[in-house]
Amino acid sequence: MQNSGQSLSFHGSGQKLFSLQIVNVLLIIVTLGIYYPWARASVLKYTFSETDFGGSRFTFHGTGLELLKGMILGILVLGAAYGSLYYLSTAHHPFIGGFLFFFFMMLFIPFIIHSSMRYRTSRTTWRGIHFGYRGDLKEIMNISVKGTLLSIITLGIYGAWFAMELRRYVLGNLRMGNVEFSYNGDGFKFFRMNFKGYFFTIITLGIYAFWWMKDIYNYYVNNIVLTQNGNEVSLRSTASGGGFFKLMAVNLLIIVFSLGLASPWATVRTLKFIFNHVTLMGELDLDGIIQTEENYKNALGEDLAGILDVGIV
Repeated sequence: MQNSGQSLSFHGSGQKLFSLQIVNVLLIIVTLGIYYPWARASVLKYTFSETDFGGSRFTFHGTGLELLKGMILGILVLGAAYGSLYYLSTAHHPFIGGFLFFFFMMLFIPFIIHSSMRYRTSRTTWRGIHFGYRGDLKEIMNISVKGTLLSIITLGIYGAWFAMELRRYVLGNLRMGNVEFSYNGDGFKFFRMNFKGYFFTIITLGIYAFWWMKDIYNYYVNNIVLTQNGNEVSLRSTASGGGFFKLMAVNLLIIVFSLGLASPWATVRTLKFIFNHVTLMGELDLDGIIQTEENYKNALGEDLAGILDVGIV
C-alpha cells in the first residue's frame, strides 16, 4: 500500500535557483572558470536540501575544494588519453590510436560511474544517516567490457540487457544506512518496450515519444525495491504520458521564450514532477534506519560525471 507519510517531494523554487546560478555564472567568469567546482557544489547542496523524504530533508556535504581536486585529476587523465591518441594519429597509427582510445573509454566510463557513486552517496545524508555504495570497480568494469562488446557484435540489440545488468549492479550496491536497494529490471522487457517506443514514435511523427519517456521512467522506478531487516518496500511511479507531454512542452516554451534565462524554473518543474510522482508501496521503519556506511571524499568520478554527463541514477 502507499504510505503518504513516506513520500518524496521537492520544495525548491525557480527564483532561488535562478539567483544561485546567476551568482555562480558571474563568479565562474570572474575567476576564469576556477569557481566551477564550487558552483557545482552549491547547486547540489541546494537541490538536496530542497528534497524531502518522510518529513526530513537530504543534505549534501561535498565541497568545492573536493570537486576541484577531482576536476584537476580528471583533466590530467583525459588530457593524457587525448594526447596519446593525437601522438599515435600523427605517427601514422590512427587505427591503433583509435582502438586504444576506445578501449580506454570502455574502462573509463565504468570507473567514472563507480567513483561518482562512491563519492556522492557518502557525501549525502538523511537525518544524519550516510548513503553508501559498495560496488567493486573490477566487477563493474567486467560488466561494461562484456556489455559494450556484445552490444557492438549484436548491432546494439544487447544494449537493453547491458543497461539492465549495469543498473542492477549499481543499485544493488546502494545503501541508505541499513536500507538496501535492489533493481529487478529485465533486459528482454526493456528491449521490447524500447522497440515499441521507437516504432510508434516514428509512425506518430514523434508524438508517442512522450509516452515512450513515461514507459522508460516508470520501468526504472517500478523495479526498485528497498529492503530493511527483511521488510521489502517497492517504489511505484504515477507519471503519465500526458504528464510528460505537458512537462516537456511547457519547459520548452519557458526556455525558448526566455532565451534560456528561465531554465532554472524548467529544472525545478522537472524535479518536482519526478519526485512528486514516486510513491512507496509499503512502509519503512524510519526511526530504525541506522548508520552503516563510511565517509568518502575522493571526488574524481563525481566531477568527471558532471563534465561528461555520465550517470546511472
